[in-house]
Amino acid sequence: RSDIKTQYKLSVRDLKLSDAGIYTCEYGTHKVHTSLHIVNLTISLDGHFLQNEVPELILTQNSSSPLPDLSITLFDSNNNRVTPEIQNRSRQKYIVNLKKLKTVDSGTWVCQIHSDSPLINQNISFAVKVLGFQNPDLERKYAIVDSPVILSWDLNSQKIKWKKGFTGQLNWKQQEGVESHELLDFSITAEGQLHETKKSNNLLFEIPESIPESTIQVKLPKVHFNHSGQYQCQLEYERRYAQSKIELVVMKVSANPAGPLSRGASVTLTCQVSGPLAPNAYLSWEPVNGAKMDIKNSKQREVKLEVNISTAGLWSCHLIEDGDKKISFHYHVEGASVWINNVIIGASIGGSLLAFALGCLCIISGVSWQRRRQRAKRMAQARQHLLENKTCQCQQ
Repeated sequence: RSDIKTQYKLSVRDLKLSDAGIYTCEYGTHKVHTSLHIVNLTISLDGHFLQNEVPELILTQNSSSPLPDLSITLFDSNNNRVTPEIQNRSRQKYIVNLKKLKTVDSGTWVCQIHSDSPLINQNISFAVKVLGFQNPDLERKYAIVDSPVILSWDLNSQKIKWKKGFTGQLNWKQQEGVESHELLDFSITAEGQLHETKKSNNLLFEIPESIPESTIQVKLPKVHFNHSGQYQCQLEYERRYAQSKIELVVMKVSANPAGPLSRGASVTLTCQVSGPLAPNAYLSWEPVNGAKMDIKNSKQREVKLEVNISTAGLWSCHLIEDGDKKISFHYHVEGASVWINNVIIGASIGGSLLAFALGCLCIISGVSWQRRRQRAKRMAQARQHLLENKTCQCQQ
Protein backbone atom coordinates (compact mmCIF):
# COMPACT_ATOMS: atom_id res chain seq x y z
CA ARG A 1 0.00 0.00 0.00
CA SER A 2 3.00 2.32 -0.18
CA ASP A 3 5.13 3.79 -2.92
CA ILE A 4 8.25 5.93 -2.92
CA LYS A 5 7.28 8.76 -5.23
CA THR A 6 10.67 10.43 -5.31
CA GLN A 7 13.82 9.98 -3.32
CA TYR A 8 12.32 11.74 -0.35
CA LYS A 9 8.56 11.08 -0.60
CA LEU A 10 6.57 8.12 0.68
CA SER A 11 2.92 7.63 -0.37
CA VAL A 12 0.66 5.38 1.73
CA ARG A 13 -2.79 4.45 0.38
CA ASP A 14 -5.92 3.28 2.21
CA LEU A 15 -4.72 4.39 5.60
CA LYS A 16 -5.65 2.31 8.62
CA LEU A 17 -5.48 3.18 12.29
CA SER A 18 -2.60 0.76 12.65
CA ASP A 19 -0.57 2.88 10.19
CA ALA A 20 -0.17 5.57 12.84
CA GLY A 21 3.30 5.97 14.32
CA ILE A 22 6.71 7.50 13.67
CA TYR A 23 8.17 7.33 10.17
CA THR A 24 11.92 7.85 9.78
CA CYS A 25 13.69 9.00 6.66
CA GLU A 26 17.44 8.26 6.59
CA TYR A 27 19.82 9.98 4.21
CA GLY A 28 23.41 9.15 4.92
CA THR A 29 24.02 10.01 8.52
CA HIS A 30 20.90 12.22 8.65
CA LYS A 31 17.62 11.05 10.09
CA VAL A 32 14.29 12.84 9.94
CA HIS A 33 11.33 11.66 12.04
CA THR A 34 7.68 12.31 11.18
CA SER A 35 4.76 11.41 13.44
CA LEU A 36 1.63 10.24 11.63
CA HIS A 37 -1.61 10.86 13.55
CA ILE A 38 -4.64 9.07 12.07
CA VAL A 39 -8.30 9.86 12.69
CA ASN A 40 -11.08 7.59 11.42
CA LEU A 41 -14.78 8.51 11.20
CA THR A 42 -17.51 5.94 10.64
CA ILE A 43 -21.28 6.45 10.49
CA SER A 44 -23.88 3.85 11.40
CA LEU A 45 -25.96 2.06 8.75
CA ASP A 46 -23.52 3.18 6.06
CA GLY A 47 -25.19 6.59 6.04
CA HIS A 48 -28.60 5.26 4.85
CA PHE A 49 -31.38 6.18 7.29
CA LEU A 50 -35.14 6.45 7.52
CA GLN A 51 -36.75 9.61 8.82
CA ASN A 52 -36.79 10.00 12.63
CA GLU A 53 -33.82 7.66 13.04
CA VAL A 54 -30.81 8.84 15.08
CA PRO A 55 -27.39 8.32 13.45
CA GLU A 56 -24.37 7.28 15.46
CA LEU A 57 -20.89 8.59 14.64
CA ILE A 58 -17.74 6.89 15.89
CA LEU A 59 -14.54 8.94 15.81
CA THR A 60 -11.36 6.96 16.52
CA GLN A 61 -7.78 8.24 16.67
CA ASN A 62 -4.35 6.63 16.96
CA SER A 63 -0.90 8.07 17.38
CA SER A 64 2.48 7.14 18.82
CA SER A 65 2.27 10.28 20.96
CA PRO A 66 -0.21 10.77 23.81
CA LEU A 67 -3.66 11.14 22.33
CA PRO A 68 -5.07 14.67 22.47
CA ASP A 69 -8.52 15.67 23.71
CA LEU A 70 -10.46 16.47 20.55
CA SER A 71 -13.15 19.13 20.15
CA ILE A 72 -15.92 17.97 17.80
CA THR A 73 -18.27 20.27 15.87
CA LEU A 74 -20.84 19.09 13.34
CA PHE A 75 -22.52 20.92 10.45
CA ASP A 76 -25.54 19.47 8.66
CA SER A 77 -26.29 19.47 4.93
CA ASN A 78 -27.66 23.02 5.19
CA ASN A 79 -24.47 24.22 6.94
CA ASN A 80 -26.28 24.60 10.25
CA ARG A 81 -24.30 23.84 13.36
CA VAL A 82 -25.51 20.73 15.17
CA THR A 83 -24.86 20.09 18.84
CA PRO A 84 -24.18 16.37 19.19
CA GLU A 85 -24.80 14.18 22.20
CA ILE A 86 -21.50 12.51 23.08
CA GLN A 87 -22.12 9.09 24.63
CA ASN A 88 -18.50 7.99 25.08
CA ARG A 89 -15.52 10.27 25.40
CA SER A 90 -12.36 8.25 25.85
CA ARG A 91 -9.43 9.85 24.05
CA GLN A 92 -9.15 6.90 21.71
CA LYS A 93 -12.83 6.66 20.74
CA TYR A 94 -15.67 9.19 20.65
CA ILE A 95 -19.24 7.94 20.17
CA VAL A 96 -21.59 10.71 19.09
CA ASN A 97 -25.39 10.58 18.66
CA LEU A 98 -27.03 13.09 16.34
CA LYS A 99 -30.57 14.46 16.32
CA LYS A 100 -33.59 12.68 14.83
CA LEU A 101 -33.23 13.02 11.10
CA LYS A 102 -35.72 14.61 8.71
CA THR A 103 -35.84 14.14 4.96
CA VAL A 104 -34.41 17.65 4.49
CA ASP A 105 -31.24 16.52 6.29
CA SER A 106 -30.10 14.47 3.29
CA GLY A 107 -26.81 15.65 1.83
CA THR A 108 -23.17 16.16 2.81
CA TRP A 109 -22.36 16.72 6.47
CA VAL A 110 -19.06 17.95 7.92
CA CYS A 111 -17.36 16.83 11.12
CA GLN A 112 -14.85 19.44 12.29
CA ILE A 113 -12.20 18.26 14.77
CA HIS A 114 -9.80 20.52 16.62
CA SER A 115 -6.89 20.15 19.03
CA ASP A 116 -4.47 22.76 20.38
CA SER A 117 -1.64 20.34 21.14
CA PRO A 118 -0.75 18.89 18.81
CA LEU A 119 -2.42 21.42 16.52
CA ILE A 120 -5.19 19.68 14.59
CA ASN A 121 -7.79 21.39 12.41
CA GLN A 122 -9.44 18.84 10.18
CA ASN A 123 -12.78 18.74 8.34
CA ILE A 124 -14.15 15.29 7.52
CA SER A 125 -17.08 15.11 5.10
CA PHE A 126 -19.59 12.27 5.11
CA ALA A 127 -22.81 11.59 3.17
CA VAL A 128 -26.22 11.17 4.78
CA LYS A 129 -29.32 9.91 2.95
CA VAL A 130 -32.66 10.07 4.74
CA LEU A 131 -35.49 8.13 3.09
CA GLY A 132 -39.01 9.15 3.99
CA PHE A 133 -42.03 11.26 3.22
CA GLN A 134 -42.05 14.89 2.25
CA ASN A 135 -45.40 15.13 4.10
CA PRO A 136 -45.54 15.91 7.82
CA ASP A 137 -45.66 12.97 10.22
CA LEU A 138 -49.33 13.87 10.81
CA GLU A 139 -51.56 16.22 8.84
CA ARG A 140 -55.29 16.82 8.65
CA LYS A 141 -57.35 16.94 5.48
CA TYR A 142 -60.94 18.13 5.35
CA ALA A 143 -63.81 17.06 3.08
CA ILE A 144 -67.57 17.58 2.72
CA VAL A 145 -69.73 14.47 2.58
CA ASP A 146 -70.42 13.21 -0.99
CA SER A 147 -67.51 15.23 -2.41
CA PRO A 148 -64.33 13.72 -3.95
CA VAL A 149 -61.02 13.82 -2.08
CA ILE A 150 -57.45 12.84 -2.99
CA LEU A 151 -54.93 11.64 -0.40
CA SER A 152 -51.31 11.84 -1.45
CA TRP A 153 -47.90 10.96 0.01
CA ASP A 154 -44.68 12.09 -1.68
CA LEU A 155 -41.57 9.97 -1.16
CA ASN A 156 -38.15 11.55 -1.59
CA SER A 157 -36.39 8.48 -2.99
CA GLN A 158 -35.79 10.01 -6.42
CA LYS A 159 -34.79 13.38 -5.00
CA ILE A 160 -31.96 11.91 -2.91
CA LYS A 161 -31.10 9.25 -5.54
CA TRP A 162 -31.80 6.33 -3.24
CA LYS A 163 -30.41 3.34 -5.10
CA LYS A 164 -31.90 0.55 -2.99
CA GLY A 165 -35.32 -1.09 -3.30
CA PHE A 166 -37.95 -0.87 -0.56
CA THR A 167 -41.60 -1.73 0.05
CA GLY A 168 -44.59 -0.24 1.83
CA GLN A 169 -48.34 -0.27 2.38
CA LEU A 170 -51.30 2.04 2.94
CA ASN A 171 -53.64 1.29 5.85
CA TRP A 172 -56.89 2.89 7.04
CA LYS A 173 -58.71 2.74 10.35
CA GLN A 174 -61.64 4.82 11.56
CA GLN A 175 -60.32 5.42 15.07
CA GLU A 176 -57.70 4.35 17.56
CA GLY A 177 -58.14 0.89 18.98
CA VAL A 178 -60.02 -0.59 16.03
CA GLU A 179 -58.76 -2.95 13.38
CA SER A 180 -57.02 -1.34 10.43
CA HIS A 181 -57.65 -2.24 6.79
CA GLU A 182 -54.86 -2.58 4.25
CA LEU A 183 -55.85 -0.61 1.16
CA LEU A 184 -52.82 -1.24 -1.03
CA ASP A 185 -49.21 -2.28 -0.93
CA PHE A 186 -46.39 -0.96 -3.07
CA SER A 187 -42.76 -1.50 -3.92
CA ILE A 188 -40.14 0.76 -5.45
CA THR A 189 -37.23 -0.88 -7.21
CA ALA A 190 -33.60 0.22 -7.06
CA GLU A 191 -34.20 1.88 -10.44
CA GLY A 192 -37.07 3.93 -8.98
CA GLN A 193 -40.02 2.10 -10.60
CA LEU A 194 -43.24 2.09 -8.56
CA HIS A 195 -45.54 -0.95 -8.45
CA GLU A 196 -48.89 -0.83 -6.61
CA THR A 197 -51.41 -3.56 -5.76
CA LYS A 198 -54.95 -2.86 -4.54
CA LYS A 199 -55.77 -5.02 -1.52
CA SER A 200 -59.07 -3.96 0.10
CA ASN A 201 -62.72 -4.05 -0.93
CA ASN A 202 -63.92 -2.40 2.29
CA LEU A 203 -63.48 1.09 0.87
CA LEU A 204 -64.36 2.35 -2.58
CA PHE A 205 -61.28 4.14 -3.86
CA GLU A 206 -59.30 4.63 -7.05
CA ILE A 207 -55.60 4.78 -7.85
CA PRO A 208 -55.24 7.79 -10.17
CA GLU A 209 -53.25 7.42 -13.35
CA SER A 210 -50.46 9.72 -14.55
CA ILE A 211 -49.09 10.55 -11.11
CA PRO A 212 -45.39 11.28 -10.51
CA GLU A 213 -43.06 8.44 -9.63
CA SER A 214 -42.43 8.03 -5.90
CA THR A 215 -45.94 9.34 -5.15
CA ILE A 216 -48.53 7.19 -3.37
CA GLN A 217 -52.01 8.50 -4.09
CA VAL A 218 -55.61 7.32 -3.65
CA LYS A 219 -58.87 9.02 -4.64
CA LEU A 220 -62.19 8.65 -2.84
CA PRO A 221 -64.70 9.67 -5.57
CA LYS A 222 -67.58 10.19 -3.11
CA VAL A 223 -66.70 10.56 0.55
CA HIS A 224 -69.04 9.05 3.12
CA PHE A 225 -69.11 10.17 6.73
CA ASN A 226 -67.69 6.82 7.86
CA HIS A 227 -64.71 7.18 5.52
CA SER A 228 -63.10 9.46 8.07
CA GLY A 229 -60.17 8.32 10.18
CA GLN A 230 -56.45 7.76 9.87
CA TYR A 231 -54.82 6.87 6.58
CA GLN A 232 -51.27 5.70 7.31
CA CYS A 233 -48.67 5.24 4.60
CA GLN A 234 -45.74 3.15 5.81
CA LEU A 235 -42.51 2.19 4.09
CA GLU A 236 -40.14 -0.61 5.07
CA TYR A 237 -36.42 -0.91 4.41
CA GLU A 238 -34.29 -3.65 5.97
CA ARG A 239 -36.94 -4.29 8.66
CA ARG A 240 -36.99 -0.63 9.63
CA TYR A 241 -40.09 1.49 9.23
CA ALA A 242 -41.15 5.08 8.59
CA GLN A 243 -44.70 6.35 8.33
CA SER A 244 -46.81 9.41 7.64
CA LYS A 245 -50.49 9.80 8.58
CA ILE A 246 -53.33 11.84 7.12
CA GLU A 247 -56.32 12.39 9.40
CA LEU A 248 -59.40 12.75 7.19
CA VAL A 249 -62.11 14.91 8.78
CA VAL A 250 -65.56 14.77 7.09
CA MET A 251 -68.38 17.30 7.61
CA LYS A 252 -72.12 16.73 7.09
CA VAL A 253 -75.27 18.82 7.68
CA SER A 254 -78.85 17.63 8.25
CA ALA A 255 -82.21 19.32 8.87
CA ASN A 256 -85.05 18.18 11.15
CA PRO A 257 -87.70 18.25 9.85
CA ALA A 258 -86.50 18.08 6.28
CA GLY A 259 -88.21 20.00 3.52
CA PRO A 260 -89.52 23.56 3.19
CA LEU A 261 -89.97 25.81 6.20
CA SER A 262 -93.64 26.65 6.83
CA ARG A 263 -94.78 30.04 8.10
CA GLY A 264 -94.40 30.18 11.89
CA ALA A 265 -92.52 26.86 12.06
CA SER A 266 -88.87 26.19 12.93
CA VAL A 267 -86.23 23.72 11.84
CA THR A 268 -83.13 22.35 13.57
CA LEU A 269 -79.93 22.32 11.53
CA THR A 270 -77.23 19.95 12.76
CA CYS A 271 -73.62 20.31 11.67
CA GLN A 272 -71.37 17.38 12.52
CA VAL A 273 -67.75 16.53 11.86
CA SER A 274 -65.86 13.32 12.43
CA GLY A 275 -63.43 13.62 15.32
CA PRO A 276 -61.16 14.03 17.01
CA LEU A 277 -60.44 17.70 16.36
CA ALA A 278 -57.43 19.79 17.21
CA PRO A 279 -57.51 21.36 20.72
CA ASN A 280 -58.17 24.84 19.30
CA ALA A 281 -60.83 23.85 16.74
CA TYR A 282 -64.55 24.60 16.95
CA LEU A 283 -67.73 24.72 14.82
CA SER A 284 -69.65 27.84 13.87
CA TRP A 285 -73.10 28.43 12.33
CA GLU A 286 -73.36 31.66 10.36
CA PRO A 287 -76.36 33.16 8.50
CA VAL A 288 -75.34 34.28 5.02
CA ASN A 289 -78.42 36.02 3.58
CA GLY A 290 -82.10 36.24 4.31
CA ALA A 291 -81.63 34.97 7.87
CA LYS A 292 -81.62 37.19 10.94
CA MET A 293 -79.66 35.52 13.70
CA ASP A 294 -76.34 35.87 15.45
CA ILE A 295 -73.40 33.58 14.77
CA LYS A 296 -73.43 30.52 17.02
CA ASN A 297 -70.17 28.81 18.03
CA SER A 298 -69.54 25.47 19.70
CA LYS A 299 -67.09 24.82 22.49
CA GLN A 300 -63.58 23.82 21.47
CA ARG A 301 -63.24 20.25 20.18
CA GLU A 302 -67.04 19.68 20.09
CA VAL A 303 -67.92 17.68 16.98
CA LYS A 304 -71.62 18.61 16.73
CA LEU A 305 -73.45 21.94 16.73
CA GLU A 306 -77.22 22.51 16.41
CA VAL A 307 -79.08 25.70 15.62
CA ASN A 308 -82.85 26.33 15.64
CA ILE A 309 -84.05 28.69 12.92
CA SER A 310 -87.42 30.03 11.86
CA THR A 311 -86.31 32.11 8.87
CA ALA A 312 -85.55 30.81 5.41
CA GLY A 313 -82.20 31.62 3.87
CA LEU A 314 -78.65 30.39 3.33
CA TRP A 315 -76.71 29.06 6.31
CA SER A 316 -73.05 28.12 6.51
CA CYS A 317 -71.35 25.80 8.97
CA HIS A 318 -67.61 26.40 9.36
CA LEU A 319 -64.89 24.36 11.01
CA ILE A 320 -62.45 26.92 12.40
CA GLU A 321 -58.94 26.10 13.60
CA ASP A 322 -56.42 28.71 14.74
CA GLY A 323 -58.71 31.40 13.34
CA ASP A 324 -58.75 29.83 9.84
CA LYS A 325 -61.83 28.35 8.17
CA LYS A 326 -60.69 24.85 7.27
CA ILE A 327 -63.95 23.76 5.64
CA SER A 328 -67.49 25.14 5.12
CA PHE A 329 -70.84 23.53 4.31
CA HIS A 330 -73.52 25.80 2.79
CA TYR A 331 -77.13 24.75 3.44
CA HIS A 332 -80.16 26.52 1.93
CA VAL A 333 -83.43 26.52 3.86
CA GLU A 334 -86.38 27.25 1.56
CA GLY A 335 -89.63 28.80 2.66
CA ALA A 336 -92.90 26.96 1.96
CA SER A 337 -94.19 29.71 -0.36
CA VAL A 338 -91.04 29.53 -2.41
CA TRP A 339 -91.29 25.77 -2.48
CA ILE A 340 -94.98 25.89 -3.51
CA ASN A 341 -94.25 28.48 -6.19
CA ASN A 342 -91.48 26.27 -7.49
CA VAL A 343 -93.88 23.34 -7.56
CA ILE A 344 -96.53 25.41 -9.39
CA ILE A 345 -94.00 26.74 -11.87
CA GLY A 346 -92.65 23.26 -12.40
CA ALA A 347 -96.15 21.86 -12.86
CA SER A 348 -97.05 24.65 -15.30
CA ILE A 349 -93.92 24.11 -17.31
CA GLY A 350 -94.51 20.37 -17.25
CA GLY A 351 -98.15 20.80 -18.31
CA SER A 352 -97.20 23.14 -21.14
CA LEU A 353 -94.61 20.72 -22.37
CA LEU A 354 -97.12 17.88 -22.18
CA ALA A 355 -99.77 19.89 -24.09
CA PHE A 356 -97.20 20.86 -26.69
CA ALA A 357 -96.17 17.23 -27.10
CA LEU A 358 -99.80 16.10 -27.42
CA GLY A 359 -100.49 18.86 -29.96
CA CYS A 360 -97.50 17.82 -32.02
CA LEU A 361 -98.67 14.22 -31.85
CA CYS A 362 -102.18 15.19 -33.00
CA ILE A 363 -100.85 17.26 -35.90
CA ILE A 364 -98.58 14.44 -36.99
CA SER A 365 -101.43 11.93 -36.71
CA GLY A 366 -103.81 14.25 -38.66
CA VAL A 367 -101.33 14.80 -41.45
CA SER A 368 -100.70 11.08 -41.66
CA TRP A 369 -104.45 10.33 -41.75
CA GLN A 370 -105.03 12.95 -44.48
CA ARG A 371 -102.27 11.45 -46.61
CA ARG A 372 -103.68 7.95 -46.24
CA ARG A 373 -107.16 9.23 -47.23
CA GLN A 374 -105.84 10.98 -50.36
CA ARG A 375 -103.86 7.89 -51.33
CA ALA A 376 -106.99 5.69 -51.01
CA LYS A 377 -109.03 8.17 -53.09
CA ARG A 378 -106.46 8.15 -55.88
CA MET A 379 -106.38 4.35 -55.92
CA ALA A 380 -110.19 4.21 -56.17
CA GLN A 381 -110.16 6.67 -59.08
CA ALA A 382 -107.49 4.59 -60.82
CA ARG A 383 -109.55 1.42 -60.45
CA GLN A 384 -112.68 3.19 -61.80
CA HIS A 385 -110.76 4.51 -64.78
CA LEU A 386 -109.33 1.06 -65.51
CA LEU A 387 -112.80 -0.50 -65.31
CA GLU A 388 -114.23 2.05 -67.74
CA ASN A 389 -111.46 1.30 -70.25
CA LYS A 390 -112.18 -2.43 -70.13
CA THR A 391 -115.92 -1.81 -70.68
CA CYS A 392 -115.26 0.27 -73.80
CA GLN A 393 -113.07 -2.47 -75.30
CA CYS A 394 -115.77 -5.13 -74.86
CA GLN A 395 -118.44 -2.97 -76.60
CA GLN A 396 -116.23 -2.49 -79.67
